[in-house]
Amino acid sequence: MNRFALFFAILAASISILIYIVPIENYTQIYHRNPFSKNISTDTPASSNLSIPRNTTDMSKSILRQAKITPHLSSTRGHNNIGWLDTYHSFSFADWHDSRYTQFGALRVLNEDRVKPLSGFPTHPHRDFEIFSYILSGELTHRDSMLAKGNEGGQSDKFYRMRRGDVQFTTGGTGIAHSEFNEHNKETVHFLQIWAFPWKRGLIPRYHTRTFSEEDKREGFVKILSPLKAGEDATVKEEAEAEPVIPNTIPIHADFVMGAGIIAPEGRFEWTVGGGAGIKTQRKVFVHLPMLKGGKAKIRLDGRENAELSEGDGAFIEGVFIGDKLTVESIGEAEAEVIVLDTA
Repeated sequence: MNRFALFFAILAASISILIYIVPIENYTQIYHRNPFSKNISTDTPASSNLSIPRNTTDMSKSILRQAKITPHLSSTRGHNNIGWLDTYHSFSFADWHDSRYTQFGALRVLNEDRVKPLSGFPTHPHRDFEIFSYILSGELTHRDSMLAKGNEGGQSDKFYRMRRGDVQFTTGGTGIAHSEFNEHNKETVHFLQIWAFPWKRGLIPRYHTRTFSEEDKREGFVKILSPLKAGEDATVKEEAEAEPVIPNTIPIHADFVMGAGIIAPEGRFEWTVGGGAGIKTQRKVFVHLPMLKGGKAKIRLDGRENAELSEGDGAFIEGVFIGDKLTVESIGEAEAEVIVLDTA
């Protein structure tokens, strides 16, 4: 056997031994590298500074693979029960502070409140916040420095006694004082109170109230709020006209869109990031599942096993862009009423 033949014989034997020793799964790791590894280039812009987690769970159904989804469990919310008020805080509020939960984009407050009959929040001031109440059950009566008792009207901007399906919006602006009371003598009112930072200070105080139908929410996500169409430099006339980017929504002075949907068990809705009205391209989305069904409602976000939310839970979604699709599946025994808050 010449030297070349001997060399190739030894080489072939060495390769055979190597294949026998190294498990096949190691070859899979070498040639099919984790697409979420920090060493792999993605389509995410270099300026985004995203911290993308490794794929530790089944991501086979995920669409938003570049996104970071961080659940905010109900057990990590602030909680205070003072008898007439039972309240949960998703973000630092009043005497409860957690440095992890101070704001998320323009979103500053999300409180889930239950107020007993014939009790409520006495007159208190607000300024330079966009404040909105989403009624889940019961009724809530709103009175303020711009409305005298007994002047509640029909379903219009002067409607202040709210029931399920109603959303009332307040621009605190240069300053208002209001009260929120449950004037019903038997039923507890359950509602979400949400605050957002406006795009500028010193706005003219203003109110809007609309009713959003249950039927529409069962068909898909219904848009509740969208930015004021005239934008940050709106004239006094444009402020008075209060035209939102999305018709039949409430205008907000922020790059902020709110949606709500009621998803039947095994149903699935899709939220288009930006809500069709977002201004900045890169977005943040907060999803909240209110405590409505005695723990029987549950959802899954983006097909991820590690993004399943029970009642009272929320989730921070980062690294998403206008036009991205967020899927929300109802995987519990009861229908899930889902709130989506989409901000820059």
